[in-house]
Amino acid sequence: MTDPVAPARLIPARLRKLIGGLGIMVFLGVYVWGAVSLYDLLPDNRAVQLVYFALAGLGWGLPLLPLMSWMGKADKPI
Repeated sequence: MTDPVAPARLIPARLRKLIGGLGIMVFLGVYVWGAVSLYDLLPDNRAVQLVYFALAGLGWGLPLLPLMSWMGKADKPI
């Protein structure tokens, strides 16, 4: 029987960082593959390519912010 007052079991910080690190590597691999694959569909125009690579180069961070925030949480003292 579970105790309703017992604190919830949390994932330790080291395990969160391991999971998050692996998740970041997988996400970046897929993201780079997708960005390079989409490059073939761009018109042969330097301005379009410049804007595309500027946005693609900066765009990876926004989807990863929640994961990095979750990874950086401190363990709660017991």
